[in-house]
Amino acid sequence: MNDANNFATRSFEWPTLIIALICYTGFFVSTSAYDILGPMISAIILVLALALYSSLNHEVLHGHPFKNERLNTALVFPALGLLIPYFRFRDTHLAHHHDPTLTDPYDDPESNFVDPAVWETWSITRKMLYKWNNTLLGRILIGPMISMWGFYRQDGIEIFQRNKPIKDAYVFHFFGLIPLLLWWLAVADMPVWLYLVCVYVSHSVLKIRTFLEHCAHEKARCRSVIIEDRGLLSFLFLKNNLHAVHHACPSLPWYQLQPFYEARRAAFLERNGGYAYRSYTQIARLFLLKAKDPVPHSLWAADTRAAQPEKIAETATL
Repeated sequence: MNDANNFATRSFEWPTLIIALICYTGFFVSTSAYDILGPMISAIILVLALALYSSLNHEVLHGHPFKNERLNTALVFPALGLLIPYFRFRDTHLAHHHDPTLTDPYDDPESNFVDPAVWETWSITRKMLYKWNNTLLGRILIGPMISMWGFYRQDGIEIFQRNKPIKDAYVFHFFGLIPLLLWWLAVADMPVWLYLVCVYVSHSVLKIRTFLEHCAHEKARCRSVIIEDRGLLSFLFLKNNLHAVHHACPSLPWYQLQPFYEARRAAFLERNGGYAYRSYTQIARLFLLKAKDPVPHSLWAADTRAAQPEKIAETATL
């Protein structure tokens, strides 16, 4: 939308700084007051804080809350979520924002679709696993394992082939783990195993957001969803449930997405072809046990696949 940049300059970025404060407070309280709060309450607080922290990372890579990139990076320097190096998240997500390649099994780093030619080479067991991953319950339970396995495998190949930016991203991530380790040695009471469980659960929560963010459609503008939810999940995702709005106006800070959408609701729904849901409750009713899409990309024709046999051969080994 042409007026997004003007809209984005009307407010100071203090709401995002408050989000950072909430994230770190939740982390500090849940890990250091574990003996007082008990395992259940501590775990709930930590899961919520880590899920919100991932959404904060998403805001930072899009240039918020400061104009200075180094200040933004410093805001999320501690690697509280453990699993994904910030610079890898930044680079792959910004590549994902090239809307003409959204859902492309090769060129969209966040695509959950598979090249049909590759799909045909998979075992029955693997096909069943990925089909289950396309249900909401499956995505919550095994989605983090599937996505991280593919992510680390590809990054490992790139590092072995001397990809310096990817190697440097993991080095930065290692140093981001040091504050967490020092905190743990000094004051943390929560058992390490419980922290690891909370990390996994927080990624499972995030899989609810990414579950149907994009669909296969001939028109790129119709591939991103709008979920008109205003509950806890919408807050944890920092309004990224209005995903078509975010893709149309990626410079908008999270706290302006809702009013921006409401002022242009009809236009957005027309623009994305009506790909919308009322709430995450509705999505759970529809897709908890039912696959939302086939795993093979439905719009990929045989002649399209034939043009890139080297990609097929590489991906078939995943």
